Amino acid sequence: MNAGPWLSVPPPGYGGIENVVATLVPELRRLGVRVVLASVAASTLEVDERMSVFDDGQFHALQRPYNQVCGIAQAHLGGVVRALRAREDIDLVHDHVEAVGLATLAAMGPDGPPVLHTLHWDLGKHPDLYGHLDGGDRVRVNGVSVAQLARAPEALRAHSVGHVHLATPLAVDAHRRAPVERGDHVVILGRINPGKGQDVGARLAQRAGFRLVLAGPVGPYHRPEDLAAAGDQARQNPDVRFWYERVAPHVDGDRVRWVGTVAGRDRDDLVAGARATLFPLRWEEPGGTAVVESLALGTPVVATARGCLPELISHGRTGLLAGDEEELADLLVAASLIEPDECRREAASRFTPEVMARRYVELYDQVRQLSAPVLKLA
Repeated sequence: MNAGPWLSVPPPGYGGIENVVATLVPELRRLGVRVVLASVAASTLEVDERMSVFDDGQFHALQRPYNQVCGIAQAHLGGVVRALRAREDIDLVHDHVEAVGLATLAAMGPDGPPVLHTLHWDLGKHPDLYGHLDGGDRVRVNGVSVAQLARAPEALRAHSVGHVHLATPLAVDAHRRAPVERGDHVVILGRINPGKGQDVGARLAQRAGFRLVLAGPVGPYHRPEDLAAAGDQARQNPDVRFWYERVAPHVDGDRVRWVGTVAGRDRDDLVAGARATLFPLRWEEPGGTAVVESLALGTPVVATARGCLPELISHGRTGLLAGDEEELADLLVAASLIEPDECRREAASRFTPEVMARRYVELYDQVRQLSAPVLKLA
């Protein structure tokens, strides 16, 4: 299980891919899968074996110039390849490292182990890699939604074995969770950047008069005080510039608040107590982890109908989907009509770690069968 060098598993707060790995691995092991985790040494996830190149997560290094950071993922993958070549008991590599993982493992050639590479991101990225991919029979990919794979270049789709919707531990027995008292706030959960549309939400909150809580990091800064202490040099990061230019002018500490990264019980309480979670998307959301977390906590979703959202949300039953920004504000008023119990039931049936793990075991078997050499009769 190659989680990469950027954050520990589980991550200390925000970390979409690392949280997926932390959710998937325990369930795989309960199903009898033996897991070797390739991550940083600081990872605490219980596994059968570990391998690492770096002691700690290297996410902070992403703020450096490209020529200083471009070798980090390659160094990590180099360690993975050396480990694979030194042993013969690895049946399959499940890779989660954007671009470099796929390219490096495909370059191992026919002698490498079978590979399943999960695509967690917008497939409009890396057109040269995806447009010319040739992993032979050995390297396959899976998406995290139907909508995501529909946007894939032809060469990438030819290597696809399907999609697996993401899961959350919060979905386990979610239908049995006692209801909580709702507050009057709406929450947007996730990394603050143009694609997530926090500026749209903040502008709507000020105009329509609802209370909005923004929860998530701005670039590498997880707390407001960290961003303030970074000074003007932080604006070299495009997400930080987006924050200062498009979002911060609407953040008044009352109607609109930014609370930084929240995790664990604090995150759960914030979402469970909200009258809705808002996803004013500007991009084709591929996976939607925060969406399934909201459903598991019984909080309806109001979102722009882009990317995977129509696959995850049943309009009128577990949330409301809008065609444009203007419609979002009207739907937030109607969100109170959505039954929280219906959201929790949906999560408990579709988005548990067991459901995700069983689907991945099916794909592991499929990839191994596809990569098996064909015996030719004399």
